[in-house]
Amino acid sequence: MKTYTITKVSGQPDWEAIPALEMDVSYRKKLEDIPIRAWTQVAYNEDALLIRQRALEPVLRTELTGLTDEVCEDSCLELFFCPVEGDLRYFNIEYTPICNRFLGFGSGIPDLVRLLPDENNDRFDPVVTTFEGGWELTYQIPYEFIRRFFPNFAPETGKTMRVNCSKCGNKTVTPHWLTWNPLPYSDTHFTFHNPSEYGQMIFG
Repeated sequence: MKTYTITKVSGQPDWEAIPALEMDVSYRKKLEDIPIRAWTQVAYNEDALLIRQRALEPVLRTELTGLTDEVCEDSCLELFFCPVEGDLRYFNIEYTPICNRFLGFGSGIPDLVRLLPDENNDRFDPVVTTFEGGWELTYQIPYEFIRRFFPNFAPETGKTMRVNCSKCGNKTVTPHWLTWNPLPYSDTHFTFHNPSEYGQMIFG
């Protein structure tokens, strides 16, 4: 199991000072055979988890704009996290370069529920920047949102969460599936939705 320490900050982070983890486990194709790389940084302050994800991806696919589209078919960066250690229920957050979002909650594919966005209340505030050869995504996950599902959630030094970070693009020019922490894989069965196999993040 890989581990990562979540940096505590006051206000907004200096992302240049926050360690980055690489999503360097590739499925179906060898990493060296695809022109795509991706990283995630995580920090936290008094109000929210703070996320920055970055991808080197020469050709972006941004075709899906519908509220219930399968955004993983486009260029997509994802975060999976179980806010409370010992509880395998998790949030699944996916964004495309045009900020089309999938937000799910459950303990696996059979009971995963899609949560439709409420821009007035969820306050994730996503921002995407594109650059030559890739894109970058930043957003926050307010504790107020997490506590709707886990009322006692409190980020404190030493506490842990199960987390995985993913990069995919099922119908991109170069289909790809990358994760930070390795997951069980076979030619007949593979899913990112496997919380018992996620890595561990520790609140610093």
